Amino acid sequence: MAITIKDVAKLANTSTATVSKVMNNSYSISEATTERVKKAMEELNYHPNATARKFAKQATRTIIFLSEISKNSGYANPQLFEIMSGLENVLSKKGYTLIVKSISSSETAGYIENAIESKVCDGFVIHASVISRELDELIFRKEIPHIVIGTPNFVNHLCWIDIDNRFAGEIAATHLFKKGYQHIAFIGGTEEDNISNHRLQGVQRVFEQHELIFDNLLLRRGSSDTDSGYSSAKELLSSGRLDSIICANNYIAYGCMLALKEENVNVPNEVGVITFDDYPFSKILKPQLTVVGIDVFDVGEQAGKYILQKIRKPNTYMQSYITVPELIERKSTDKTK
Repeated sequence: MAITIKDVAKLANTSTATVSKVMNNSYSISEATTERVKKAMEELNYHPNATARKFAKQATRTIIFLSEISKNSGYANPQLFEIMSGLENVLSKKGYTLIVKSISSSETAGYIENAIESKVCDGFVIHASVISRELDELIFRKEIPHIVIGTPNFVNHLCWIDIDNRFAGEIAATHLFKKGYQHIAFIGGTEEDNISNHRLQGVQRVFEQHELIFDNLLLRRGSSDTDSGYSSAKELLSSGRLDSIICANNYIAYGCMLALKEENVNVPNEVGVITFDDYPFSKILKPQLTVVGIDVFDVGEQAGKYILQKIRKPNTYMQSYITVPELIERKSTDKTK
């Protein structure tokens, strides 16, 4: 006669529910009880059916990644796909499948609620661009396993990880000061662009450390694209007040470099240029751009590790910065060459 979970529970002097939790590595079972159950399983030579275990646990070994993805997203935001690659790399090694779902912030809460009720996944990795207060309340109320990539722009209960973009801004400004630049301009995104805003805050913090005031006349905001970088650089050059430019992303930097070349401005001797992230243009422009590099593949890997931890230990709570930015110095800020 086949040994059942009831036989294990009887020998271990515990309930079948406790035996099931031990088999599924639940954090809520004491070490002593866990050892007693495992010993009983060994004595009875009990080997639970994998399908039955999965059904009992209601686990799908599936994670859903939610972000707004449209045509040409791979060109507009290559970092997003690098994050997904890092995420999939971790999950696949643990036997999980990653599903990517394109969605807007107004749809996310409803989608997640339906997905949880239908038991189609074990947890969610959510890009900060599609979160909402409604989603925060839902996740908190139903204790849904999740991790958000990016810092929410409102007070929340969400678990999130992010790159310290303020520190990245500090690295950029500190480097320019060390290279002898003094009149530093900043070309960023819109006022709603948190990444750009945080990088600017880091720049301003370095000015404060030098007991200087950042010149807001050298601040330009736009749509974070090549055209915005081009027009902003043209405006800054006409002011005649700058000797260096910090560009909030590669697309802005590309437009900026086009404008500088058109105006016959020597980079780096007349104007130094620094940007963030190493893709997609920093290595192909001439001169090659100095960047504050961020390993976004590692961000994805960290998200994968955290969501698996959240599934194993639902009480885990995290709001932290990860993946330290690093300076990659190239010719665009080297006035000695």
